[in-house]
Amino acid sequence: MFRSALLILSGNTVFFLLILIRNLVIARLISVEDYGVAATFAISMAIVEMMSDLGLQQLIIQDRDGNDPKLQSALQGFHLLRACIGAFVLFFLAHPIARFLNIPDIAWAYQLLALVPLANGFLHFDIHRKNRKMVYLPVVLTKTMPALISLVLVWPFFLSYGDYRVMLFTILAQVLLTVLTSHLVAERPYRLRLDWSITQRAIRFGWPLLANGALLFVVFHGEKVIIGRELGMAALAIFAMGFTLTLRPTLVMTSSAQSFFLPQLSAAKDDRNLFSHLAMSTLQTSLISGAVLVVATVILGAPFVQLVLGDKYAELIPLLEWLAILQAVRAFKTGGAVAAVAQAKTSNAMIANLFRVASMPVSWYVAVTSGDIFMVVTVALIGECCGYLASLLLLRFRLGLMLAPMAVPILFTACLLIFAGLRERIMQFEFFADNWLVYYVLLTGVFILALASMRDLRSYIHRRVAVSHTD
Repeated sequence: MFRSALLILSGNTVFFLLILIRNLVIARLISVEDYGVAATFAISMAIVEMMSDLGLQQLIIQDRDGNDPKLQSALQGFHLLRACIGAFVLFFLAHPIARFLNIPDIAWAYQLLALVPLANGFLHFDIHRKNRKMVYLPVVLTKTMPALISLVLVWPFFLSYGDYRVMLFTILAQVLLTVLTSHLVAERPYRLRLDWSITQRAIRFGWPLLANGALLFVVFHGEKVIIGRELGMAALAIFAMGFTLTLRPTLVMTSSAQSFFLPQLSAAKDDRNLFSHLAMSTLQTSLISGAVLVVATVILGAPFVQLVLGDKYAELIPLLEWLAILQAVRAFKTGGAVAAVAQAKTSNAMIANLFRVASMPVSWYVAVTSGDIFMVVTVALIGECCGYLASLLLLRFRLGLMLAPMAVPILFTACLLIFAGLRERIMQFEFFADNWLVYYVLLTGVFILALASMRDLRSYIHRRVAVSHTD
């Protein structure tokens, strides 16, 4: 069990570190305005993902017939079909996107990015099928090796272009290499077919995930679009870099938790007691993910920005802790979403994200009237807190889970976030100003209390037994 957990965690960590380092190197090499343009590439690709993500990779893990070659080939065929549609849509949306962001001369780059969903349509699903047995090496290699090569390619691309095109061509190279690697590590031959009955099953399973993809686009990129349009590319670069520094570490932990717990929750979905125990463990793991991010950002965030990015990103430092708290609360929802997917309640995540989406008009109003990025982050945080509360209520009333084991862990974790968010004000008190180390000791103490209160997770670790499909 621990070997599988360590492999998926270390693999995701290496992958996201490579992407983070690549983005940091590019940010350091090119101008702030050019990095703002580069940040819009992620927005344009997310539009396509938003319109086509049906969770097929999750279906092959969750479904009882996920090991069937016919199901796999049909899912691969459907995946390629929707990838072609996505590429077509992105190509023709290129000019409207560029005009909306007030950079019409960059439309050609968005058209070139249409190759990304097209290439990704040929991904081999064997890497996801093997996750059913908690075999993670193929998917780890498929993620890390292309990311490493794309990092190496940054320097020659910079020497050739020296601007936002560095990001454009490294993204293209990474996607092409990802698809190639997925075929190299596959066990089964690659087959494509279209099966209407399986397509219908995939749509029934995935339409809430498709709708949630639209909501996640708003969650991950809504404020970026607002800031880029209303405040300019330089402001977008600052905000996007803050998102990168706080979101990517969160994704390491949440994606690892999903890969590790979803096969187990799916295998235990008919055993009420075992499922409840695993669900609580997953929820508590999500709390830890967010808490670790916040503590690390409070301690290391400012020195890291100063050392790695230099003075041109100094405006980011006051925002970092609040961005970390925002991403932490978003991470808290992951555990509930994974448990819900295991029971095919794929609409839970969509409903929980509606609250963040509902806050977006307020964020836009705040950006236009105040020009204050901090206020935009505050509005987003309120939306995420409401969404987390909704996700817990959905688990209680749609899955029948008793949430009493989560009460104390949530209480201590909330105290941790508040203590971290008020750091600047607390440090203004004379005692803490003269004894600054005391604050960090207290912060660490609250974190330890939160960990100690997570009984289900401690019990799960102590048992050292993982559950998996028997096919």
